[in-house]
Amino acid sequence: MPEATQRFFDPRPEAVRMAREFACLSLASWRRAAEPVETVRLCVSELASNALLHGAEPGRGFLVRLALADDVVRLEVHDSREVRPEPRRPSALDTAGRGLLLVAELADDWGVADREPFGKIVWARIKAPRR
Repeated sequence: MPEATQRFFDPRPEAVRMAREFACLSLASWRRAAEPVETVRLCVSELASNALLHGAEPGRGFLVRLALADDVVRLEVHDSREVRPEPRRPSALDTAGRGLLLVAELADDWGVADREPFGKIVWARIKAPRR
């Protein structure tokens, strides 16, 4: 039976940390192995950071949704901007801009979908076997 949970985060600096904690606690309650929990934690961190910095309209937060089915976690971060993120190739000296590259490397699959009535969903799928 699929499991799912979601939580809305206000646009505050501590929201990214709170989103990571939410993801870890959710996967722990679903009895997932440690390695995929860490992968989900990193992906949540990157996608939540992007939502907070680039994806949310001023004063709007973001939603994190986690769903587990057939030992695969689908992570979604919903935000209010319609502009789709594009992975970029930062230079060796850049201190930012690697988030989507990291998600693409860690996740089994990822993408972006439109959200109704406005905004987008950036999602990732990660295999997460039981402990």
